[in-house]
Amino acid sequence: MILSSLAPAALAVVAAAAFLRPGRRPKPIPVVAEIATLIALAFCCAGAVDFALDGPVTGGWLRADIVSTVMTCLVAFIGWIVMRYSRTYLDGADREGRFHGLMLSALALVLLLVQAGSLWLLVAAFASVGLVLRQLLLFYDERPAARRAAAKFSRVWGAGDLALLAAAGLLWASFGTADIAAINEAARTAPLPALAPAAVSFIVLAALLKTAAFPLHGWLTEVMEAPTPVSALLHAGIINGGGVLLITFAWLVQASPVAMAALVLLGGLTSLFGALVMLTQSAVKTALAWSTVAQMGFMLLQCGLGLWPLALLHILAHSLYKAHAFLSSGGAVAAVQAVRRPGPVATPGPAAVLRAFLLALALYAAVAFCFILVWGPKSPQALALGAILVFGVAYLVAQGLADAAPRALTRRTLLASAGATLAYFGFQALVAGLVGAALPSVPVAGALEWALLALTVTSFGIVAVAQALFPHWAHHPAAAGLRVHVANGFYLNAAFDRLIGGFRI
Repeated sequence: MILSSLAPAALAVVAAAAFLRPGRRPKPIPVVAEIATLIALAFCCAGAVDFALDGPVTGGWLRADIVSTVMTCLVAFIGWIVMRYSRTYLDGADREGRFHGLMLSALALVLLLVQAGSLWLLVAAFASVGLVLRQLLLFYDERPAARRAAAKFSRVWGAGDLALLAAAGLLWASFGTADIAAINEAARTAPLPALAPAAVSFIVLAALLKTAAFPLHGWLTEVMEAPTPVSALLHAGIINGGGVLLITFAWLVQASPVAMAALVLLGGLTSLFGALVMLTQSAVKTALAWSTVAQMGFMLLQCGLGLWPLALLHILAHSLYKAHAFLSSGGAVAAVQAVRRPGPVATPGPAAVLRAFLLALALYAAVAFCFILVWGPKSPQALALGAILVFGVAYLVAQGLADAAPRALTRRTLLASAGATLAYFGFQALVAGLVGAALPSVPVAGALEWALLALTVTSFGIVAVAQALFPHWAHHPAAAGLRVHVANGFYLNAAFDRLIGGFRI
């Protein structure tokens, strides 16, 4: 028996009780809801221990492998934190009991989703999560913005459900089974059947829609119309469903070079676009939402490069960070209000920026060379991804090399660059050792892969340099006008609103 399979049942029982008392202060529902999430977390941790001792369990409606084990523990832990927070946040609110019932239902369905061993259960879980999340987004249904966000979410998520249903039908027709483990094993050991590439295309489409990839990302930036715990659960958990879908079918997806190339291109574009818009946002929670868009794009990029263990690690780290960021967003506002007179900021010139990037890349090359000597060669994809991460640290190094920068800042930024490189390769080695052969190894880079790597590294490098030089042209009138367009996401979300009649709401 898979012990973590008992977690959704524990949550569902309390959710049913909460729906019987949907109003204000439905004692003892808030306390019992938190206890239920603790029980679910205990079941998931026990399932993780069982997996470590006895190995994977496949072949049924539910499965226990490295991906499902990591995700069940992550979802249950974040669910416990969010429900504990909700006890105070929603105390005395109208429909408080209904809120707890919906949140527990969403958690139970996500736990089913990440453990699904059958195509049909996976499709049903994704569709059910969308139905419950729509109700959570409409918790304040008197707000037109909430109804508009829910309308866009329903269309995008529903389109992803249809794509996933088409993929499930094609996979069942191709492999003669709905068992996910059997399909992955067949894709690992033999060429894909005739209909399988089309199924992979639908899987990638479903993942893009469910991770709010460009250009249908707008609904994710408007979920702040729902209570903060809903934002935390969505950005730290549910939005990762597309990434979990790709990693679950990693053997199948990697067998299609076209699908991998699409993930690199659209993931990289989404990441750059989301990061650029995020820098122009003044509201804390809106900036966090655009950060999620960028992070999901980067995760898709990792999948497209074949760095599946790193994509799984990215989901884990981003979920913990984003849940904390949303639940503590009020503290961020208070910290900003507490600032009276900010100190001087070191503004690097073009020469300092050039030196910073060269120095950061030199440190990266030195650390990478040491890791290669100890642990063996690294794939071009892994080296390219590390270079992209170092570009972000190079921005800090540039501030440290500015003429007005104190020596302490220079030392700190150089140490940050070396530390980021060490952390990247260290975590890469750790997660690769834990995952083992459960996920595909990085594909051999051919002409297409090299071209995509060159395009990706160049694009991220140009954006990083532009960000470092931004203070020099930020006050130009043209930059002020451009900032308005960027802050509005180049109006793609408004175009979507007009397309679906959202402005009439």
